[in-house]
Amino acid sequence: MDPDAVADEVLLARAVREPAAFEPLVARHCVALHGYLARRAPAAADDLLSEVWLQAFAHRHTFDAARGAARAWLFGVARLVLARHWQRRARDLGAPPAGEIAASDPWQAVDQRLDAVAVGGLIRRMLAELPETERELLLLVAWEGLTPSEAAIVVGIPAGTARSRLHRARARLRARLSDGTLTTLTGELA
Repeated sequence: MDPDAVADEVLLARAVREPAAFEPLVARHCVALHGYLARRAPAAADDLLSEVWLQAFAHRHTFDAARGAARAWLFGVARLVLARHWQRRARDLGAPPAGEIAASDPWQAVDQRLDAVAVGGLIRRMLAELPETERELLLLVAWEGLTPSEAAIVVGIPAGTARSRLHRARARLRARLSDGTLTTLTGELA
């Protein structure tokens, strides 16, 4: 196990009794968590990150090292904060008609971060076709650098199930890319 990960778990356990022990966790994981939030809610990332740290500190006693690494637990807290943010936004703005993508949809924010407009649109559509859990697992592993086991903790499923769903998501994307989708895309651009 990574020495920093071991130290994270020790720090989180110690932070229950000694709140100052929480500070190094913030320093170590702030950039990664901000990136996770910024790719999903760019305009609200700073505020959401503050909420993540408040929630993580308030619930530090619930961390169980037997269930996984502290990093995965922190990403799980971030995922819950982000979900509450989108629920509030949907409630405040009114729900979009069925089948219509809301302006507050976090995947629209993901699309805005993609480099190539045409390929970005294709990737956004392909990601949108994946079941939500498969999509989140894929993004946590590919963009956030989590291991499949850590991503499993974030989404709240067993590690074996996560590996299976991640494999399925990758296979679906591979199949879509090999079925002539890129040729169709090139035709659209011409």
